[in-house]
Amino acid sequence: MGNVVKRVLLWDYPRASWQYDLIVAVILLFIFGIPRAWFHDQPRIPQSHEVALLPSANGASVFWLEPELLADVAENAPDRARVARVAGILKVKTGREQKVTRVDPVYNSDHELTGYMAVAKP
Repeated sequence: MGNVVKRVLLWDYPRASWQYDLIVAVILLFIFGIPRAWFHDQPRIPQSHEVALLPSANGASVFWLEPELLADVAENAPDRARVARVAGILKVKTGREQKVTRVDPVYNSDHELTGYMAVAKP
């Protein structure tokens, strides 16, 4: 058994042998078969602002908010609670009253919350 482990670790089998093909298959199975979520090593791009004003049309203002700003409001909370919290944050950040009409959560391809889009009218 020790000799087999030594040969596998040192990759000592000739090419095109069944042992070589088996090792390659195990490596490929590991690479493509392990779920991405097991590694948790995707880089997070740091954001320079917690609240950012995005370009918009129709006289409404669209804001991007980092998810940490609404961490105290549960994800399944009523829309009223989320809208009220965002209105308070925007008043502090912009210095003027904003009438928030909608707050939508934004998810990435792994269904992780990445932030919120808020539509407001001055």
